[in-house]
Amino acid sequence: MLMKNLYLLAFALILFSCDSYQNSENLSNPVHTIETITLLGDTLYSPEIKGGKAFDQFKSAQTTYFNHQNNAEALIWYGRRTAYLGYYQEAIKLFTLGIKNHPNDARFYRHRGHRYISTRQYDKAISDFEKAAQLIDGQPDQIEPDGLPNAKNIPLSTLHGNIWYHLGLVYYLKNDMNDALKAFSKRSVTQKYDDNIVSGGHWLYMINSRLNKIEESNAVINEVHQDMDIIENMSYHQSCLFYKGELKESEIIIDEIALYSLANWYVYEKKDMMKAKEYYQSLLSTGDPYSFAYIVGEADWIRLFEKN
Repeated sequence: MLMKNLYLLAFALILFSCDSYQNSENLSNPVHTIETITLLGDTLYSPEIKGGKAFDQFKSAQTTYFNHQNNAEALIWYGRRTAYLGYYQEAIKLFTLGIKNHPNDARFYRHRGHRYISTRQYDKAISDFEKAAQLIDGQPDQIEPDGLPNAKNIPLSTLHGNIWYHLGLVYYLKNDMNDALKAFSKRSVTQKYDDNIVSGGHWLYMINSRLNKIEESNAVINEVHQDMDIIENMSYHQSCLFYKGELKESEIIIDEIALYSLANWYVYEKKDMMKAKEYYQSLLSTGDPYSFAYIVGEADWIRLFEKN
């Protein structure tokens, strides 16, 4: 029934053509709609649009696009700002338009793939990230500007790194650990900051643990230490220190990433499914359903507790 609902949702969304964004001066707000149905069967709707910085940035990006409709950068930011408002289906349509008009620009596949993850369309996400990886092959990397800058206003990621990171994540969601490992390993060559090391290390530790590659999982977290210069990925940092044994469970600051990390650790390190279930339940009852921690926790829950 869930898959049937997802197919009906996809069909309904197709009826809204992305062509409406071209040759138009319609500066209206995004259309309120069903954004997705989660793997747990919850229906997620677009949020109410409120005034504020995010909305102002969206309107600015929208105006810029309609004044420069042939400009790829303008369309990318229009799509990104739309997604930051929580209108992922609208953003997907904008990135689809970008692919139509700029078919060799990997950035549109990268960003559409991200929003396919948000809306639980994992096979489509894999297809987009694989296409993006083909397009960047042999090309120089580039810094990816942050839409939501960190405290130091230092962009920490690159186009290549984000493509491999998200591809690894979606393979992880599909429980394809071998391909997840390949993608995250390729992403590691783009690492420049300590933030990249701890975010990648978090996923690589869990991937290698699932593959029973204990030596490799330990090698990953051995690169993490207490006095790293972390700008924004504090949650990944503390998780890695916990895996390493340098932080006690009682010392962890609880957030969504911590809940997922602890749930996973109890599954693969302690083989304690009851304790793991408690952490998964806490994550899924309190978390943001669009966060990566929630999305992977949801996929794990189905695989671990509902399939048998």
